[in-house]
Formats: sequence, structure tokens, C-alpha cells
Amino acid sequence: MGTIWQPMLIDGQGPKYQSVVSSIRQGIEAGDLKPGDKLPPVRDLAWKLSITPGTVARAYTILTDEGILNAEVGRGTFVAPPHHTRVSDAPIEIDVVPHDAEEDGEQYNVSLFSPHLPCVGQDKLIRQLMVQVAEDPPSGVMHYPSRAGARPARRAVLRWLEGTPLGPLGDKDIVLCHGGQNAVLMVLQSILEGRRPTVLIEELAYPGFRRAAEMLRADVVPVAMDANGILPDAFEQAMRSHDAQVLCTSPEVHNPTGGFTPLARREEIARIARKYDVQILEDDCYRMGVNRAPSYRMLAPERGWYVSSIAKTVTPALRFGFAIAPEGKWSVLRRNAEHSFFGLATPMSDVAALLLMHPQIDTLTEETRRAFNIYVQSAVNILGGYDLSWREDVPFLWLRLPMGWRAGAFCQAAEAVGVQIRSAEEFVCRDARAPHAVRMAVNAGVSLGSFEAAITRLCQLLDNPPEQISV
Repeated sequence: MGTIWQPMLIDGQGPKYQSVVSSIRQGIEAGDLKPGDKLPPVRDLAWKLSITPGTVARAYTILTDEGILNAEVGRGTFVAPPHHTRVSDAPIEIDVVPHDAEEDGEQYNVSLFSPHLPCVGQDKLIRQLMVQVAEDPPSGVMHYPSRAGARPARRAVLRWLEGTPLGPLGDKDIVLCHGGQNAVLMVLQSILEGRRPTVLIEELAYPGFRRAAEMLRADVVPVAMDANGILPDAFEQAMRSHDAQVLCTSPEVHNPTGGFTPLARREEIARIARKYDVQILEDDCYRMGVNRAPSYRMLAPERGWYVSSIAKTVTPALRFGFAIAPEGKWSVLRRNAEHSFFGLATPMSDVAALLLMHPQIDTLTEETRRAFNIYVQSAVNILGGYDLSWREDVPFLWLRLPMGWRAGAFCQAAEAVGVQIRSAEEFVCRDARAPHAVRMAVNAGVSLGSFEAAITRLCQLLDNPPEQISV
């Protein structure tokens, strides 16, 4: 660390740790702390400021979680470079990391944070449809979105969902939104009541459930699960202990493990949900193939809510998703969307309508699924000797780490060799105990050779765990 920065407590910042946070921020903004500068050890800074080490540690943790500082085991805490991005900075599914470094002709820095779809022709089709809409926009460009104007897009979603076991469904039941995460938030806004509602999630769960619930000031309670999903006994016990209003789950493609909840387990979950009058929110964004079991909306039509999007099958760029309420409750969901953002931008709903009704779309999505499968098979061939969960039609793999590795340390080691992956800690509640496991998404945006080279580097790490003994 340079000698210019003079740490001090800043008045009017509330708790002392907030004052330390503000002091460090001001030092960085003023240029007194530069990228790469090392901050004082926790105890040294605490002594200088006459505060407790715990207060300094909390301030460092807050800034590290935000990516402003970078904590390195055994070395200390440093000011992160402006472009530095921690895994936790992308808490849901966002990945905008460029892949432009090369070594031996292959891209070396490969992000496996979130699935990256291959370009199989959908990019060209989308551009063509954008030009078509620009030249002759069906909904015009001078009006607010309307229910009538969005009808073609809703009907296109109906066509997109053909074969999905959702029960009786009409275009009025479809509520359009800005991607799957927006759909989750809309559904929770439609369900939750009271000053401090409770939301149940799987103990390993898509982080977007938790973030949406926290935005709505709801308490989040994890429910124990096994390889087949939520444990019915644990679900019932949670309902006895908490006045929960909704259970959030991903039964077709569980995120992050890739698991599947079979019909018998779903029927038991639906029975308990009826017994305690709790709603069920089903996230189906990751499914690329046909359903293997009926949705909760079909099994429990009076309480089953369903959300999905085209982000994992066509493109995430359009931010096109949708939510479906239980039978007879579509007006609540629609009103919530209209009160929140009026509706999707009319040019975007026009493009989505043309895209999902296009005669090429089924072929393109099948080619996307096959391309992902090639990458998945390559990863399995390289990592097959380890405890790996995977499915051919799921664009990520779940790796339970061998003895000698903890998830956080493995993610740091992986990033050091140019591979970015997600720790199991990102998929559990803050105070929950996470397994020693990581999720590796398929990045089909890089060449198969680059992807295989990245997986091989991970395999080499697994073969050589750190030889450290704590005393």
C-alpha cells in the first residue's frame, strides 16, 4: 500500500464499520489508494483507528463482496482493479466476461459462470426480424404497450409451450416480462402479503429466488433436499414452523445440481402445499428438452405458478420471459406487470412474436441443444473420474470436490488458471452450510478446444489438491 492514504473514521456514517467503508471508498476515489495497493492488516488498522478488529473485518468483507477489494489467502487484502469482477458480483446468471486472451492459439480465460449459447443461426434470424420490425412495426412506435398489441407475442408463447404439461391454458393466461428473473419477482409480488412474509426455497437453489424475496423484504427459509428434490418431510416441517406463503422450486432442471424431481415426489409436495395452503412457484428456465413430469400448475392448478424465458434456449439478449398464474388468477399477475412497467417495449414484443412463430425456431433450438450436448460430453470425458452430476440436455455440470479441496479455494485456484466457476456457497442462504462443490456452466461461446483446455486445467487442479496443514 502507498503512504498517501491516511485512514480515519468519517463522522455521520452510522455504525463504525460503515465509516471504515466510506474512508476506504474515499481513498480509492481520490487516488490515494490505487489498484494493487495492500491495505493494512485488520488488527493494525483497528489499533490505529481505536476500534475493534471485528469492525475492520466487517468493512473489508463488505468491500470485498462488492469487488472493490480483493482478499488473497495468505497475502492480505488489496485494492481490486476497476475491471475486477468476483463471482459473487454476478449473483444470478449474468456473465459479461470477455474471452479475448489467447495461449497456443486457444482462448485462455474462459468463464463458466453462466451458460453461453452457441450461435447456430438464431443470431442471423434475430437480426433479420429486427430489420423487418423496424421497416414495418406491427405495433407501431408511437404508443404505449397494450394488451391487444401484445396478443401476437402471447400467442407465440402458447405455440412455444406446446407439449408442456401446464393444464388448461389460453393466451390471456400468459403475462410477458423482461426475462425469467423479472418473472420470479412479478410472481412473488403477486403472492406475498403482510409486513414480513416468508418464502421457502430449496437448500441449494437458484440465487434469483433469494434475491427477489429479499427485495420484497421477505424472510427466506431453506428446505432440505436430496437427489430427487425437496424432501416432503422437511417441507411439512418448514410449514409447521413458518407461516410461509410460497415455495420456490426448479423440479425439471434443478439449479445448480441438474437434478430432477420425479412425479411421485411432486405429487407429495403438491399434497402438502394444499394441506397448508401454500403457493408453488416453478422455475422452468433451464429446460431444453421435453418435460419428464407434469408441472405443479397441472398437479395443483389452484396454486401452481410457472415462469420461463428464452434466455437458455434462444438468446438472453432480448430479455423475453413470461409468467403464468394458477387457473383463474391471471388478472392479479397481469395487473402487477402493468402497474410495474406497463408492458414490454412494443418493438421487442413484435420481434419475439415473429421469432417464436418462425418455422426455423424449433430446428434452431434443437441444434442449440445438440451443440451444448457436445460440450457436456467433452467435460464428462475429461472429469469422468470425479463425482460429477450432469445431463445431456442441461448446460451446466455439478462437481462435488474430492478431499483436500474446499469450494472457495478451488474457485480461486481455478480463476488463477483462467477458468471462472461458481461455488456452492452462491446457491445457499447466507447462514447455511454449503457442500464442497462447484457449478460449471457450458460456455459454447468459445471454441470446443478452448472449452476442453479450460476443463483440463480444472482436472489438473483436482488431481493436485493443496498440501496445507492448519495449526
